[in-house]
Amino acid sequence: MELVLAQGAVIERLEARVAELERQIGRHSGNSSLPPSRDAQEQRESRAERRRAAREAQKEAKRRQGKQPGAPGAHLAQVPDPDRVVVHAPGECRGCGADLADAPVEDVERRQVFDLPEQRREVTEHRVERRRCICGCRTAAGFPAEARAPACWGPRVRAYAIYLLVRQHLPVERTAELLADMLGAPVSTGWLATLPKEGAERLSGFMDYLADRVADSDVVHADETGTRVAGAKWWFHVACTVLLTYLAVHRRRGHVAIDEFGVLPRVRGVLVHDRLATYWRYGNARHAVCNAHLVRDLASVAEVASQAPRSPPKPRGRTP
Repeated sequence: MELVLAQGAVIERLEARVAELERQIGRHSGNSSLPPSRDAQEQRESRAERRRAAREAQKEAKRRQGKQPGAPGAHLAQVPDPDRVVVHAPGECRGCGADLADAPVEDVERRQVFDLPEQRREVTEHRVERRRCICGCRTAAGFPAEARAPACWGPRVRAYAIYLLVRQHLPVERTAELLADMLGAPVSTGWLATLPKEGAERLSGFMDYLADRVADSDVVHADETGTRVAGAKWWFHVACTVLLTYLAVHRRRGHVAIDEFGVLPRVRGVLVHDRLATYWRYGNARHAVCNAHLVRDLASVAEVASQAPRSPPKPRGRTP
């Protein structure tokens, strides 16, 4: 009898182990925090099938492409004050060939063309004068801040380049090619590589202001995600509200990085997160769990065999 009980206990443990392994193998982006890129082929095919089914359902409903009835429209409309007006007058009558230079204008039809002006580099030379006072002292004027060298690129080129590099994620060489082709600004790749660091230093005061605004908000959402910086694993940390987003990168994922940024330790409102243990350290805030993570957790629980819905018991006796 003891042997049977022992075997039963072993079987129970093995069944629990198998169920746990099956749960781990069955994790995907729909029932866990794994990104879609980590999904197995089966999950990817399932998503593709759902998309195909949605397209078929759309075809059956005969939903036309483009703007739907009742939806607000969006189109290019004429403006009342164009930047330039070009008048096109007919030269001669198409009937008799008479000159129409002095003929009265009966009607005017308007069409507006929205385009970009030609953008080419513009070189501004700043000349600093030195003047001698009647007392004999020589005094020189000062150069503006953008004239930092005998020949240098101005603030608009710098801002445009940083936008392409940081916001549009263009490689350095392609950014240099675009600036040369589109603006006539043949910048060097070495110069471009120095701009992100310079921009970050200039934003230090703004980042402090942004951190204060986010920390003082009533509801703050926090999250972190891994990335690669020069081949090494780093972490993006975000603290955001409906309107503001504080984003920073650090080598560490946990409280060392969060404390260094100094936003979450000052939150007194509601802190929404994914239940990472680090976030519970900040007791000054009230905590709320992200609904998207809860939905995925519930989906994961529903896939456990022991949690599957059971059929209702059959009624005993005769059915009236």
